[in-house]
Amino acid sequence: LQSLDVANNQLRELPAALADCPRLKEANFRGNQLKDKRLEKMVNGCQTKAILEYLRAGGRGKGKAESAREEARKKKREKQQKKEEGEQDELEEASKLLVKVLHVSDNPAPLVVKASLGVKDVRPFIVCCVLKGVNLKPGNALKRFLSLQTKLHEDICEKRTAATIATHDLQLIKGPLIYDVQPPDELKVTPLGRKEIKAKDLLRQLQLEAEEQRKQKKRQNVSGLHKYLQLLDGKDNYPCLLDAEGVVISFPPITNSEKTKIRKDTRDLFLEVTSDTSLQICKDVMDTLILKIAELNRFTLENKEDSGSDNESDALCGPVNLNPSQNVQPMNFPLVVEQVRVVDTDGNLKVLYPSKTDLTTVSSLLTVIR
Repeated sequence: LQSLDVANNQLRELPAALADCPRLKEANFRGNQLKDKRLEKMVNGCQTKAILEYLRAGGRGKGKAESAREEARKKKREKQQKKEEGEQDELEEASKLLVKVLHVSDNPAPLVVKASLGVKDVRPFIVCCVLKGVNLKPGNALKRFLSLQTKLHEDICEKRTAATIATHDLQLIKGPLIYDVQPPDELKVTPLGRKEIKAKDLLRQLQLEAEEQRKQKKRQNVSGLHKYLQLLDGKDNYPCLLDAEGVVISFPPITNSEKTKIRKDTRDLFLEVTSDTSLQICKDVMDTLILKIAELNRFTLENKEDSGSDNESDALCGPVNLNPSQNVQPMNFPLVVEQVRVVDTDGNLKVLYPSKTDLTTVSSLLTVIR
């Protein structure tokens, strides 16, 4: 279409599609009572090109200037939307928990765990690390810390059948550590809240307690530590973690030692996960443990609580009252995770945690500074 003459008709509007006619050079729209009074003036005094530009810009009521304003408003809206999305991304990133990794090469005194050959046939897999900067002093922080371990043992550790967690006060540990096995009648341990005892006698004692407890409460199943006793059935040797003085600080999957017990003033932790199933399960459990401790640490820092006495035994976490009027102190510094190497008796590396590929399972909630 090159030429169009629709003058002196009864047109009320001009279709915007006319602007899509590339060869239209001459158009006569005069003598029509158009709704768009501005367009009516244009058809009586402007060239075809200007009229088509007007139609292309959006039709009635939108000339070049108004179209430009609309375009500007659109860009402004898009810019604002991007800004809000960016702020949301920043907010989400800022809300992530921070953990900084201290590499073995940057650590003047890294802790090392030596694994003996004997563990291969008993409980072969162990993953360890150091976590510095926790705050267990306020209110129920320690109680929550113990509770989260209990919950992890029930859930991701599958009632300790897949893996077992042990947490220690780093200041009470003397390295290097040895992951070893010992016969039940030779392994001596000081369990949490108890006196030193041979592992064989401890299990017998716990078994008697379990039976007595079951009879008193008239239950089919035993509870607490007692339900894990069968995990060592038929073992000629029991796994244990010893410090540099030969003291057993961990007897998985049964108990930690009173010697390295976590208390309210503990700031730095030695974390240990063992399994007879797989190394990957140990790593997955450790990832989750670090995330949960980081969440607990931030909660403790953001919510002011009165210092109180915690019951330092496994307990269910009770409800917590959050006061919105309290001044929230965001966690603006990261926890530090120090790498720990597990080596064989010849010093060859068996596992390093956390490696570059570790802590990725919790990356949506945790920002790792490597």
